[in-house]
Amino acid sequence: MTDLRATSVAVPAQSGPRDGAAVEVAIDSSALATSPAAAKTQIIAIYGKGGIGKSFTLANLSYMMAQLGKKVLLIGCDPKSDTTSLLFGGKACPTIIETASKKKLAGEAVQVGDVCFKRDGVYAMELGGPEVGRGCGGRGIIHGFETLEKLGFHDWDFDYVLLDFLGDVVCGGFGLPIARDMCQKVIVVASNDLQSLYVANNVCSAVEYFRRLGGNVGVAGMVTNKDDGSGEAQAFCEAVGIPELASIPANDDIRRKSANYDIIGHPDGEWGPLFAELARNVAESPPHHPTPLTQDGLLDLFAGDAVGRNVVLDPATVEDMCGQSTTTKPSLEVIYDSV
Repeated sequence: MTDLRATSVAVPAQSGPRDGAAVEVAIDSSALATSPAAAKTQIIAIYGKGGIGKSFTLANLSYMMAQLGKKVLLIGCDPKSDTTSLLFGGKACPTIIETASKKKLAGEAVQVGDVCFKRDGVYAMELGGPEVGRGCGGRGIIHGFETLEKLGFHDWDFDYVLLDFLGDVVCGGFGLPIARDMCQKVIVVASNDLQSLYVANNVCSAVEYFRRLGGNVGVAGMVTNKDDGSGEAQAFCEAVGIPELASIPANDDIRRKSANYDIIGHPDGEWGPLFAELARNVAESPPHHPTPLTQDGLLDLFAGDAVGRNVVLDPATVEDMCGQSTTTKPSLEVIYDSV
């Protein structure tokens, strides 16, 4: 497997922007084989606001990739440890941190089979995190990757390693793949709302910050989830200079199946073409250099009445803070005339 500290890998350009229309995609087992990067492991970190649908997207993406003949490892890097729940029908996957702790108390070593499980060609595991109020989630991520290295991570042979990260936590542990060149590229998941696009913009800012420091990670693109067709997500992609890899519609059938822990990324299913196209775009899209937006730039993507852009900041006064009128007292500070 490619070393976690490897530099960015050369991959061909994506086949052009999406126009929002439905696209018919032939599900071919060679769909992911067109990229030279397929000969070596692509490590891809996926970021997004909590609850935006990263885990849903990744479970179906990894499943589709496996059905197309690729060997895929999905690693949940969210302290909630829910990345793999959809893949395993709602069953909780033992986390690396919890298992390592129990094994240490028992004087035993962690084995791969203790923490890695598989379904229909997808291999998956959860790093986990500390209990509430009992540790740092970011430090847990670092400890989890240290354990992976002891298990021989660098020697594993996968076509794709997908890392599911929180995007709205700025702790250094969650920025590890970007800061340490642990992945070749980043994908963001967002929707047509200000908060999820704010997080996506922050991720783009982090990528550019570390590139200026000599990093090699770029943004492959964005997946628009729960797309209601209002267009803000697409406008964001155009503004920052990244492609939209797929648009997953706001659809009741998708919502119900996701809530019931059903995989919809089956090659012969209704949503198969959508996830086959996403799999191909993820494989082929190169790392881009985004141009992050300012806060005002983000607000400009939305109608003024939708985000309160016309609100004027009214400075508070000392009288406001004290609840009564105040008298300005002369300072006792001695001020010397300049010589």
